[in-house]
Amino acid sequence: MSVDVQPSHIDQIKQTNIGLVYRLIDQYGPISRIALSKKAKLAPASITKITRELIDAHLVKETEFPGLGFRGRPAIGLKVDSEGWQFLCIRIDEGRIVIGLRDLSCNLVVEEQFAFSVLQGHSFLDCLVDKIDNFFLRQQATLERLTAISITINAIVDPINGVIHSSPYYDIQNLPLGKFLHQRTGLPIFLQHGIAAWTIAESLYGAGENCQDLIQLVIDNNVGAGIMTAGQMLHAGNHSVVEVGHIQIEPDGERCYCGNIGCLETVVGLKKVLQKSYFLTKGYSGSLSVDLLCQSAIDGDPLITEVIYDVGERIGRIMAVMVNIFNPERILIGSPLNSVKHILYPVIQQQIAQRSLPGYSQQVEIVATQFDNTGTLPAAALIKQALYNGELLIEIMQG
Repeated sequence: MSVDVQPSHIDQIKQTNIGLVYRLIDQYGPISRIALSKKAKLAPASITKITRELIDAHLVKETEFPGLGFRGRPAIGLKVDSEGWQFLCIRIDEGRIVIGLRDLSCNLVVEEQFAFSVLQGHSFLDCLVDKIDNFFLRQQATLERLTAISITINAIVDPINGVIHSSPYYDIQNLPLGKFLHQRTGLPIFLQHGIAAWTIAESLYGAGENCQDLIQLVIDNNVGAGIMTAGQMLHAGNHSVVEVGHIQIEPDGERCYCGNIGCLETVVGLKKVLQKSYFLTKGYSGSLSVDLLCQSAIDGDPLITEVIYDVGERIGRIMAVMVNIFNPERILIGSPLNSVKHILYPVIQQQIAQRSLPGYSQQVEIVATQFDNTGTLPAAALIKQALYNGELLIEIMQG
């Protein structure tokens, strides 16, 4: 048995080490091999071997940089070589798709946004592939070495097998999207729920950076949470979104698209919040937008302020349970309601303080996400994560 297990164990160590070295070069480059060895806690010989492989694959390059306080020849350091490498980012929302090209440093090359709907007589897959093909045709002059495709969608997904199980917006049932696109392009395909990908982005270079234990709560038309414990996404190998939006809070409430009744999302999802606010006020001409809702709360409208309080209380009760379970350092809130965070956050904090262990609730801070989740940055974070854990690096190096 050990003969079968050992090679995969060695391969996993190699993948982990090469991902670690690449991450440190990306974060601290240009960096000397000596400094890299110390930060990675790997032997100089191992650093030499790994960096040689990365240089040969044109993923890392040597560069001169001045030594601190020394005269003479500049030191030779290593930095990421992202020139010529690109990956495709796709974000699928209700009625909209965003497609972008980025380099391996996640710098945006080009990004386009389109209306997206499934035409009669066509499948979701047909329409998606048509958008991708047309994007490639328009961007032929911009395309270089395409290394991977990453896709985010607010749906129930299996990120390991690249399957979209179901969607609240599109007629999808167990769609093997990853397999289909891989067979069509030959590229690695990364699929993830939009909220989970957003959480990964915030943890890599946003409001959750350097935070090992965090909860990100999204309050939008969809309500969900991404959770990181010890620097890893919870349930990363399965459905990595914690479905707080589908916790029943009103047994006699509205039926949700998931099939249950009275889900949190049917009460505090922004569409429902706007409907409730419009019904209460009846004084707004036309439709009530989120911006107008927030401005009314800022201006002190008592009815709208009460609606925001109600959202905070209901969210806070759920978050109190999650704080007791996961003991996070930080709670990130991603929502258009962040413009009234001076009203919303204290209510959530109060519920957490009342309903969770004092030792946990007193140390947790509530902060707004750094990104607004409108473009392809969350999809790009999937690529960055795959580079940092070595998975994508190994695939690139093996050709």
